[in-house]
Order: sequence, then structure tokens, then C-alpha cells
Amino acid sequence: MERRTIGATALEVGAIGLGCMPMHWAYSASQQNGGDALRTVHAALDAGSNLLDTADMYGPFTNELLVGRVLRERRAEAFVSTKCGLLVGDQHIVANGRPGYVKRACDASLRRLQTDVIDLYQLHRPDPEVPVEETWGAMAELVSAGKVRALGWCAVGARARSGYGAGSGMYDATIRQLERVQQVFPVSCVQAELSVWSREALERLVPWCASRGVGVLAAMPLGNGFLSGTLTPGQGFEPEDVRARHPRFTAEMMAANQPIVAGLRRVARRHGATPAQVALAWVLASSRHVVPVPGTKKAEWAAQNAEAARLRLTAEDFAEIAALPPAMGSWD
Repeated sequence: MERRTIGATALEVGAIGLGCMPMHWAYSASQQNGGDALRTVHAALDAGSNLLDTADMYGPFTNELLVGRVLRERRAEAFVSTKCGLLVGDQHIVANGRPGYVKRACDASLRRLQTDVIDLYQLHRPDPEVPVEETWGAMAELVSAGKVRALGWCAVGARARSGYGAGSGMYDATIRQLERVQQVFPVSCVQAELSVWSREALERLVPWCASRGVGVLAAMPLGNGFLSGTLTPGQGFEPEDVRARHPRFTAEMMAANQPIVAGLRRVARRHGATPAQVALAWVLASSRHVVPVPGTKKAEWAAQNAEAARLRLTAEDFAEIAALPPAMGSWD
């Protein structure tokens, strides 16, 4: 697989990573299976998708434990990315950016992951009660201690979107925070939503990162599964599935957004590919600093996603994708 570098320290990873979250968090619980999840992580590594993106809150903790089982056998092949800063309570999720907690969370993640170093340690969300410089400073100390190789920032929580051209200022606050923490310790990578139907990060965030040698992990590059063309309008989602509350996944909006999938299918037919592979190839082509991290819990999909790194879209393909209608269904 093509390799890409992220961050000023030139961390090298496969051009397409693996998002491990769906194996234990945010999607249909009835379809979560430990054996399938293990096979999926192994399949990703076999295909060259060596960036494994997890977090302590996924489960919570069970996702890191699963990844750790794979790392026990294949640590040298993997690039391990995990996150801290969010606590899962009985009814809600809260941020915790206190320096002491961050350091304890890192030690706990190291134990679960069965490794002595985390390649990329990301702040899942800043704590509004703690100056972000203090949180970032504690994370920087983990690098000095040899427990972490590089630091990253998650910016996937913004929800203001009503089409391709809207939400141009949705990452302004994120950029201001990034500029603050850059004064403390270099940011190697920023994780943000980026896909054919959520392009806002391309307006300011990706250029900001590119100009500073900061990598971008493209979260949800398949639009929570919609861009794969495998979902049916009105199919319904389990209560704990994030799509059950997402405005783009009502039966009405899924039907309204079918032209986007139809366009991806047209492009895919020209290449003997799938809509998902076209969607991932589009994200890859958006910037050489971007690494898409599609989430899946199926080995065959992990292998199929990895194949998208070989797909080269044409000028005709890009023009057709650019002409697709804006996605319907907004958070505001």
C-alpha cells in the first residue's frame, strides 16, 4: 500500500487506516462480535492498513483490549493511535483534561494495548474547565517520558453543517486552540470529519494543517456507512446507534441523499470498483496530508477499503463528484 507521512516527525503510515470504534461503540450492538473484530484488525494489517485508531472510551476500554490482543502478536506491523480526555458515565460523557488524569489514562491505555509506547496519542476533546495548555503540557511530558511518540487533536465534534458550502467557520475555534497548543508542543495530526458529503474541513482546517506539516486523519470518510451504498432508506437503526439520532439518517433524508450514492456508483462502474472505494479515493486525493480512517467491524470490508489506495480517479470522475448535490439533513 502507498505510504504517507504525518507530522513534522514524519511518522509513516499506510495511506488508509482502520477505525476500530464500530467494533465496540456507537453502532449496532447486536452486530458486534469479538471474533469478527479480531479478524478485521488482522485483515487490515495484512492489507497494509497499519494505522489502528482506537480510544479508551470505546467500550469503554474493551476496544483497546481487543487491539492489544492483536498487538501482542503484531506490534511491529502496527501504528497505534489512541485517545484520552473523555469519561463515560451512566447517562453522559464528560471531558477530563486534568494533567494527573491524562497521565493515568495513558498508563492504563498502555497496559490494555500491551505495548510500551503509543505512536499517536490524541486529545479526544478539550476540557472546558482546564486550560488546554495544561492538558497539552501533560501530554507532552508523556512524549518526553518515552510513553508516546507524537500528539494529535480530535476535531470531529463540530455539527454545524447544511451543505458543502456551509459551516465555513465551523473549525475556527479548533484552529485557535491548535495555535495555542502549538506553542507548547508540536501537533502532529488532527482528526476531523471529511468525506464526499462532509467537505467543510477542506475550506480552512486542511489548508491550515498542510501549511504547517500537520497530518489529517479523515474520520467518517464513508459518511457513517451511507456512502458505501449498503444502507436502505427506512431500514431503521438500533437505539444506541449514533445514526438513530443523526438528521441525515431519517428515512426521508436517506431517500433524499440517494443521488449522492448513485453518482458514486456511476464512477465506480467505470473503474470496476465499489462506491466506498470511490469515496475513499476521493478523500485520499483531497490532500497528500490526509489519511482516511474508515471504521468497520468486518474483515472483508477492511480489505476492500484498503484496495481503494490503488484507485486513481480521473478528471471526469472528480468533475462528476463535484457536481453531486449537497447532502440534505443538517444538525442546525
